[in-house]
Amino acid sequence: MVSLARKNLLKDLPRFLVAQAGIMFAVSLVTIQTGILKGFTRSTTLLIDSSAADIWVASENIVNFELTEPFPYVQVQRAQQIEGVALAEALTIGSGRWYSDGKLTTLRVFGFDPNGQLFRPGKVSDTAIKALNAPYSALIDRTNQRSFRIDGVGDMARIRQLPVMVVGFARDTQSLVSSKFVFTSLVNANAYISSGFSSGLTCQLGNGDITCVNAYQRDEDTGNAEVVDPESLNSDSPVTYILVKAAPGEDVQLLKQRIESSLSGTKTFTKNELINTTQSYWQNRTGIGFILGLGAIVGVLVGMVVVAQILYTSVSENLREFGTLKAMGASDWDIYSVILEQSLWMAVLGYLPGLLLCWSVGTWTAATQGIVVLITPISAVGVFGITVVMCVGSAVFAIQKVTRVDPGIVFKA
Repeated sequence: MVSLARKNLLKDLPRFLVAQAGIMFAVSLVTIQTGILKGFTRSTTLLIDSSAADIWVASENIVNFELTEPFPYVQVQRAQQIEGVALAEALTIGSGRWYSDGKLTTLRVFGFDPNGQLFRPGKVSDTAIKALNAPYSALIDRTNQRSFRIDGVGDMARIRQLPVMVVGFARDTQSLVSSKFVFTSLVNANAYISSGFSSGLTCQLGNGDITCVNAYQRDEDTGNAEVVDPESLNSDSPVTYILVKAAPGEDVQLLKQRIESSLSGTKTFTKNELINTTQSYWQNRTGIGFILGLGAIVGVLVGMVVVAQILYTSVSENLREFGTLKAMGASDWDIYSVILEQSLWMAVLGYLPGLLLCWSVGTWTAATQGIVVLITPISAVGVFGITVVMCVGSAVFAIQKVTRVDPGIVFKA
């Protein structure tokens, strides 16, 4: 029976190759769509995963890692004094505009302490980290070199009205759904984020009271602003997160409660909790997961149609052979096993080159575009299972055809 299954498959080689192409398409579409979804959600939390913090302290109004509200720097100083806190460091996140060769690129500025221990932007050298202590210096992800029009270390550009010198490159930092990332020191980040804003104090006298309003206004990015060394952070300077290292032997959950009760308006997360919160937001509160999942379903349906058509045609053209088998005493299950084995061969021979193609595409996109198509052993096994179900399910239509075969067909002209 095994030789008959292979013989039927290879009897019409062009048709067999068309079937395998259809299965490869389905495998590739499902693998790439699920791989992009996994790679996309993973990319949104790369910076969290690479940190050494036990606890992340954020605003109580946080939505996801990049969508939250700042609080004053004095909260970092207060956090350091809480019992059970071994180390507290600030992380600030803001937006800006990058100007290079007359071209504009939007960006996300991440400010951290280059001499700290709890935040490290992906894979980067210690030398590059220490270089951030210089005024107006920054790191970028290597995949963003072309977008920022940067050829190498030492190149200059401008963020809003202030200069920036690239002192190094990082890897595995960029989120697929964000503006381009730039990493610098806290003082540099504070200068870049507030650059281009002017303030004015307006006071009015009425009913014996004086009312004053401090209004901030954005200036045009002329690039002609006077450049002075960035100022150190003060108690009112805005920061986005406090990264906390718990003292040895300290219960992290109890420390979280202690921090929230001591710092009003804050919410605490462990590393895994913040990762889950952020990934859940992008998967469930946006349409990205639905769109990619829909593409995978379309791939499976296309594969099923192609395989069902090929198997049905193969059975129709070999009805006389199946009738001969029945006339010789073969059971229905013997006949079914031939068709099922055909479908399994098609699944395996379509899956392997399809997966290899996806791996090649994923390697290329990660190296050239910074887009990760994440194919894990679990997802690869899952796609193989889907492929087998798709092919075996398609065989059902062919089995229905052969079930009605009359052994007497052998004796018909």
